[in-house]
Amino acid sequence: MVLLHGAGGSHLSWPPQIRRLSGQRVITLDLPGHGKSEGLGSQDISEYSKAVFEFMKALRLASALIVGFSMGSAIALSLALRYRKRALGLVLLGSGAKMRVAASTLELASNPSTFLPTIETVIENSYSPNVDPRIKELAVQQMAETRQSVLYSDFLACDAFDAMQRVNKIRVPTLLITGSADRMTPPNRAEYLRDQIEGAQLHIVEGAGHMVMIEQPEEVAELLTEFLDRIPYKKLVRT
Repeated sequence: MVLLHGAGGSHLSWPPQIRRLSGQRVITLDLPGHGKSEGLGSQDISEYSKAVFEFMKALRLASALIVGFSMGSAIALSLALRYRKRALGLVLLGSGAKMRVAASTLELASNPSTFLPTIETVIENSYSPNVDPRIKELAVQQMAETRQSVLYSDFLACDAFDAMQRVNKIRVPTLLITGSADRMTPPNRAEYLRDQIEGAQLHIVEGAGHMVMIEQPEEVAELLTEFLDRIPYKKLVRT
């Protein structure tokens, strides 16, 4: 299972309950320019999917379950469309076939002097109202470790992403997880994917916001485990 974080994130965007999912081999990477990875990031989702493809090749992973959150879900969709044999299945959290970013957010993110306020606004909108303020404070601190130019590039990549007319070509088992209170990618975005991807399943986590795996880690981990148990096992061969 390969975990793909969202815009301005890192491997730490995933809670321990998912990074250390019992009985599974979980690989959590930092995309180029994020976390501990070198590079400059990208303004193109397809370039990120190519980076994941090269990462899997380097590890000799013939295929894996690709789990993507927000921007990571767009990368997962792109990977499944471009490198079909690499995706054994998809789990998409806070996802959509389009990932438009508000013009005001793009403008603020483009300016180093408004970088921190941009992060604070994004984090505030990413959680449901009842979340412990300390969780949001830690999220702001983590995202602030990403370079301003990388976060801005991520937002541009998301804004340009549009797979509305292509997602119906995906033919792998797919699970969609979204929070009922997600203000960044509302549930109707996931409903579109469910309707377009043959056999896709949608689970809406009641009361959770965009950061559904942080707000409800146990429930998301359980959904992942159940989904994995339903996928026919294919041994990962070396290529």
